[in-house]
Amino acid sequence: PDVIIEAQFDDNDAEHGQDHLQDTLTDDIKKLSLDTSEKVNAVGIGGIYKTKQDDAPKLNDPRLLPDTSLQRTAKVVYILEKKHSRAATGFIKLLADKNSELFKRCAMFSPVDHRVPRVYVSLADCPLDFVTRPEDYSNMLFICRIVDWKEDSNFATGQLAKSLGQAGEIEPETEGILMEYGVDFSDFPPGALECLPQNLPWVISQEEMARRRDLR
Repeated sequence: PDVIIEAQFDDNDAEHGQDHLQDTLTDDIKKLSLDTSEKVNAVGIGGIYKTKQDDAPKLNDPRLLPDTSLQRTAKVVYILEKKHSRAATGFIKLLADKNSELFKRCAMFSPVDHRVPRVYVSLADCPLDFVTRPEDYSNMLFICRIVDWKEDSNFATGQLAKSLGQAGEIEPETEGILMEYGVDFSDFPPGALECLPQNLPWVISQEEMARRRDLR
């Protein structure tokens, strides 16, 4: 069983400071070690003897605890479905270490959603003048898709999909939200539009109205 030692000291002990307190704790721990080392199986002429402590139940044995006192644990073994679209809106900026080899190849993508990790993106995906004029893109929203995240790296790797526009404007912000959640907002194909009435303006016929209950 775990043993918690409480150090109690009076005013005289306080005058000696922390050094005296540390010495007191050290002595108590040494005594505790000697006491527990003596309570082991003893071999004598008559055979092997056990102390009372050995016969006592082990209070820290989890097998003796009721199920309601146990915290169930588990381990993820397989990902059945990736619910997140792996797309995020955010901003790109140059890496801080200009002398590193990574600075010549990658830029840093910082998502607006802080639940998404920061991402290394290739400079080839960035605008042509991004390296020479990064301040021009400090307020420009981009869409990035995460493609990989190595176990030994603090940042994921991804690809810039497109530039949305200036942050704070309604259209870029709306498009970014739709892409993050995987909503298809592209134009309907011709096959879908052909299912709609072609003669406009379209109205419900009287025959159809007679078969329905009017809830307007």
